[in-house]
Amino acid sequence: MNEVNAAIITIGDELLIGQTIDTNSAFIAQELNQIGIWVKRRIAIGDVKEEILKALEEQSRDCNVIIITGGLGPTADDITKPALCEYFGSKLVMHQPTLEHVTYLFEHVFRRPMPLLERNRKQAEVPDVCTVLKNERGTAPGMWFGPSPTTTPKVQDGAKAPSRWEGDKDSDSAETSDKKSFSSLSSPTGGQGGVVISLPGVPHEMKGLMLDSVIPKLKETFELPVVLHKTLLTSGIGESSLAEHIAGFENKLPSHIKLAYLPAYGMVRLRLTSKGSDQTLIKNELDDLFAQLKSLVKKWMVADEDISLPDAVIRLLKSKKKTVSTAESCTGGNIAHLITSIAGSSAVYNGSVVSYANEAKKDLLLVKEETLQQFGAVSEPTVTEMVSGALKELKTDYAIATSGIMGPDGGTPEKPVGTVWIAVGNNKRIMALQHSFRFDRERNIELTTHNALSMLYRFVKEEEGE
Repeated sequence: MNEVNAAIITIGDELLIGQTIDTNSAFIAQELNQIGIWVKRRIAIGDVKEEILKALEEQSRDCNVIIITGGLGPTADDITKPALCEYFGSKLVMHQPTLEHVTYLFEHVFRRPMPLLERNRKQAEVPDVCTVLKNERGTAPGMWFGPSPTTTPKVQDGAKAPSRWEGDKDSDSAETSDKKSFSSLSSPTGGQGGVVISLPGVPHEMKGLMLDSVIPKLKETFELPVVLHKTLLTSGIGESSLAEHIAGFENKLPSHIKLAYLPAYGMVRLRLTSKGSDQTLIKNELDDLFAQLKSLVKKWMVADEDISLPDAVIRLLKSKKKTVSTAESCTGGNIAHLITSIAGSSAVYNGSVVSYANEAKKDLLLVKEETLQQFGAVSEPTVTEMVSGALKELKTDYAIATSGIMGPDGGTPEKPVGTVWIAVGNNKRIMALQHSFRFDRERNIELTTHNALSMLYRFVKEEEGE
């Protein structure tokens, strides 16, 4: 079984100048990885036909799959289709099902009826050599160029435009052979490319087409390996220290199994990936190695699946039928935001007090005036009293409190920017830890947030006897 390689090309001047963040290529890469297609390159180019042609020429030399997003809109700078026509030596023709779909959207779906302009009609034009992929979420269809496991609507010179969607029976079509292997595919430029896929740049439209059409067709078109992943989440240990701790395990891994370190704020994911042709064999092997890895990192492991730290905290609290509340100063409600972003968090989350000012700490969390005067807001006694106040006022089993100096100003020689106190507790005991983060304001807030959640997770496990 030969490796299937892919290139992802995102098109748009807005991507190059940083006006729009490219999330499309990340999503596409993740989906391709899940089915065993190796992404060799991700590149962004502007709305220039010559750049599109150059990118197609270069990527087709060693990639079986090229996926393009963007440039399919109704304006003059949307030039992906003309570029594809030139690349494939084809011409634009009207695709009647797409025109009917676009017309229906304008007349019945959009918030108010809108006139169907000529530029909107042109979105139903497609190169006469492509398979048309219906876009259920928008006006610009996807386009598939190359071998297809289904019938491929195609227009010959002088013939009518394709009258049906890809995969429909009784359509004007060119029959394709059975599944294509790596060796039997060739690109328009003579390389080892196989298919070129053009998708709209609007993220939710692109995602829909990827999941509904592209991924299933790729699975049918190529002989792909089985790819399995196992992921666990650690917290409380840095990436380098973690790598040192499990170096012996990593060095003994078979060549077809890879270990990836995926660090984020205050945590590190470890992902084992295995690739092969026999699913049962690689699953059994991966399960055994994953069990060994879990045993090695048990001290720091938060979850043995690919979930977020807030999700792990909520699952733990649910399993123990306990509740939590937050008393935030320097994090300004960020902990509450992450917790409530998880569906079902209302079962365990009682509420939050964002006590940025000292008066709020006193009035809402019962922090004593003398504590603030003697030790200051950023201190162990203050966060300890914040936890006590949250436990009492919000009637909760557990509480977290944060207070610190996030920057860029506000630091002193005794308490420089990045000084943070975090406390967590219940009605039996409260523990507090000091941290020193020396980064910018945004990163200091994120680090404080995730360290607080990690601290809560470990505290709850200790208190609940795990």
